Amino acid sequence: MSATKRIVPATRTENIKYAIRDILCIADEAKAAGKDMLYLNIGDPNIFGFAPPRHILDDSYQAMLANNLGYSGSDGVDEALGAVRRSAERKGIGGIQHTYICSGCSEAIDLALIALVNRGENVLTPSPGYPLYTAILSKLEAENRPYYLDEENGWRPDVADIKSKINDKTRAIVLINPNNPTGSLYPRESLQAVIDLAMEHNLVIFSDEIYDKLIFDGREHVSTAALSSEVPVITFNGLSKSYVVPGFRIGWGVVSGPAEMLEDYCEAIRKMERARLSANHPQQYAIKGALEGDQSNLHQFIEALQRRRDITVEGLNAIDGITCVKPEGAFYAFPRVDLGVPDSQLCTEIIRETGVVIVPGSGFGQRPGTQHFRVVFLPADELLAKAFERIDSIAKKYR
Repeated sequence: MSATKRIVPATRTENIKYAIRDILCIADEAKAAGKDMLYLNIGDPNIFGFAPPRHILDDSYQAMLANNLGYSGSDGVDEALGAVRRSAERKGIGGIQHTYICSGCSEAIDLALIALVNRGENVLTPSPGYPLYTAILSKLEAENRPYYLDEENGWRPDVADIKSKINDKTRAIVLINPNNPTGSLYPRESLQAVIDLAMEHNLVIFSDEIYDKLIFDGREHVSTAALSSEVPVITFNGLSKSYVVPGFRIGWGVVSGPAEMLEDYCEAIRKMERARLSANHPQQYAIKGALEGDQSNLHQFIEALQRRRDITVEGLNAIDGITCVKPEGAFYAFPRVDLGVPDSQLCTEIIRETGVVIVPGSGFGQRPGTQHFRVVFLPADELLAKAFERIDSIAKKYR
């Protein structure tokens, strides 16, 4: 009998990392050691006591009772597609060429990248930014070219840096607005500057707007595609965050721009849709009620988040050696650490010594020479205050 040989995995998986969940390996060790755990690492509103509007649960349940349990159309259910399109139009998006519903916003992004990017080509992604994009690009054997957000300017996109990163192999620019992990909200002028670059270089803009309804202080969210119908934009959104059903795995993409320019690309996306059959069927019936029904749940959610945002910013800025730009949306903060210690080392020590689970900034990208970590401010007020006291107890050791 021949010796057992290891199965060698594909090299494309070597650089796939997801720090948000990878950090749980250290957290599990701390939990096993008896630490009182406070999880500030995953943006899942449900585990912190938030619940979705009852009417969207009823809509999904009624769809199941009506035996809508087979496959849906590959791009989605007509009722849901219509609601998504109307929602985009209310945001000012014109020139819509295709709308498609997926198993979460993540799949919508995945299909759009697969349909666009060839091996060896590149996509510009924000740093800090959400690690899904780098994981997909690694899978496609394409290059991730990070551009920096400017911390001194409220974490806005550094447009000069974006421009410097574009070359003849660049296919798209990714915007995450509001941004995960910083909570920054991009002003109209920043979006317009990126649109101008995309038009100049014939690029697609991927505008990830999954947190567009979670906006603080009465600010306005501007949808990138609403500023121009002359540039190809895919706007991504879904039910997971604003409507508190991440487990439904319902998201979508809205492709807008000149019809002639987008005809072949839209068909390539449709091919990918057909190849994976369909998104979750009965959950799609929650979309219309979510987008067009009673929004009181959303208002209450924002009110709680804004209060917890304030507790977070105040608590972090009170720690010597840590500074935090005030988030304007979503439910994340990305404080800077000036304690002379790498962020990965600091986060590991905080988890092991205090049970507070935070994610190193290196998992999201950051300017060389800077150190950060991400916190989620979904937990209750008193838990947040307790977490920042524990973080301070470790920070004191390095001051």
